[in-house]
Amino acid sequence: MKKHLILLSCSLCVSMMLSACAGNGGEAIMEETVKEEKIEKTEYNFAVKYDGIKSANISSNGVAVHDPSIIEADGSFYIFGSHMSAAKSTDMMNWEMVADGYSKTNPVYGQIYDVKEEAFRYSGDKTSIIPTDDGKTHVWAPDVIFNKTTGKYNMYYCVTSTWNASNLCFGVSDSIEGPYEWQGSFVYSGYNNKTLSDTDVLDYVDEEFAKKNYIKKGGYNFEDYPNAIDPAVFYDKDDRLFMVYGSWSGGIFLLELDPSTGYPIRKEADEAKRVDAYYGKKLIGGGHISIEGPYIVYDEESDYYYLFVSYGSLTSNGGYQIRVFRSKTVDGDYVDMNGEYPEKSALHQNYGLKLSGNYKLPSLEKAYMATGHNSAFIASDGRKYIAYHTRFNDKGEGHSPRVHQYILNEEGWPCELPYQTQGEKADTNGYKVSDITGRYFVLNQGSEIDNTIANPCIIYLNEDGTTLSKENNGSFSVKENSNYMSINIDGTEYKGVFVKMKDEAGVDVMTFSAVGNNQTVWGVKYLQ
Repeated sequence: MKKHLILLSCSLCVSMMLSACAGNGGEAIMEETVKEEKIEKTEYNFAVKYDGIKSANISSNGVAVHDPSIIEADGSFYIFGSHMSAAKSTDMMNWEMVADGYSKTNPVYGQIYDVKEEAFRYSGDKTSIIPTDDGKTHVWAPDVIFNKTTGKYNMYYCVTSTWNASNLCFGVSDSIEGPYEWQGSFVYSGYNNKTLSDTDVLDYVDEEFAKKNYIKKGGYNFEDYPNAIDPAVFYDKDDRLFMVYGSWSGGIFLLELDPSTGYPIRKEADEAKRVDAYYGKKLIGGGHISIEGPYIVYDEESDYYYLFVSYGSLTSNGGYQIRVFRSKTVDGDYVDMNGEYPEKSALHQNYGLKLSGNYKLPSLEKAYMATGHNSAFIASDGRKYIAYHTRFNDKGEGHSPRVHQYILNEEGWPCELPYQTQGEKADTNGYKVSDITGRYFVLNQGSEIDNTIANPCIIYLNEDGTTLSKENNGSFSVKENSNYMSINIDGTEYKGVFVKMKDEAGVDVMTFSAVGNNQTVWGVKYLQ
């Protein structure tokens, strides 16, 4: 423990201002105030210990939904995930399984087995033209949207056989809980000269073009064109329907959809604008760098489109993490806080605002690892949420869904709150000085793509706007009559929000989430 002497300076500052305005009379006021001012000794404890802090595990009732896509419907929240799983909740914390596992009796997906020969004709099963590499069935990464034109729910998902042999398809249901009736397939990847004709590619481009561009050295040109998985569907500000998709391989792509049919609207190629006649508009990535799980949300508050993606490998030690880019137009360019985006074979750890990765906060029983493959939505009450799955540092690959609220800072960048949502509501009029100032556990999510766990240090936020840590001093400020804040740490300015919420054990805490230079910092103060 280190001890420092500080001067409680608020009344002194006021006295100095009075003397500046009051002439000789003010000198008397200032002199009297100084006589009364006492120097108090304050102990600064920079040791990161969790003694006396309750811990808990919000386990989502044991529910495991990988790659969760979240949607609000019929007074509940639903998450749909890979391996034909789905769950629902009324609070986005306590989940009840709706469907799970590859079975004809699966109430959400089971109908796909009625058309198995067609649904898995190209990929996704051991009997497919391109058989699955492990002999199992692969139905991954669904996304459900209410189709405003047809009045039905559309589920888009992928079936896949290898690391790049996949196809996208969709189903339709009158109910959010299904069953979803398979409609057809419409984007293929991973083919070669022999299997090209087993796709629909030649319905949109001629064979010469396909073999020159989509096929390289006899195999699929995965460095320039996408793996047809991880679809996510959304409406733009003009109510046009779009789908973003892709994983590793050639990057992330965008296609407009016809809402009356659910199928893509193929547009004329435009190389200068990175538009392909079959695969659509290329947004970011390529060269088989680790970018996947794209999700786009339009936000009226900022008038930006936000593109969320995951970097790294999905295993617990794979550095899986969430990044975000934004654009004023639906088809990009989507850029990060530095106005940049990763192109083919880029060192992509340098691009994209990192929201979440591996971290340990007070009250967590174990560190969260590989937080990723997220979805996002704006709820009916206007609050914004991000849903993802997390693994843990327990030497296993078990996973659990989490939903965190995020809030836009003054510059319109998402600031994900540190803990699983428990119904917190930000006070946009601001908080008391006594609630804001004090001792915080602060961590920086960094920008690495590895298994490093972000652990907190201690930083004090003082009433005079200074900050103090074991290594550095800094400053912070709060916008008057609001919860907007900024903090300077190690010479970098982060802008975000203060929000009072509950930690994982249900204890009240004051938190801040702020972003700067493509990094996120979180602060947690226990209210006593």
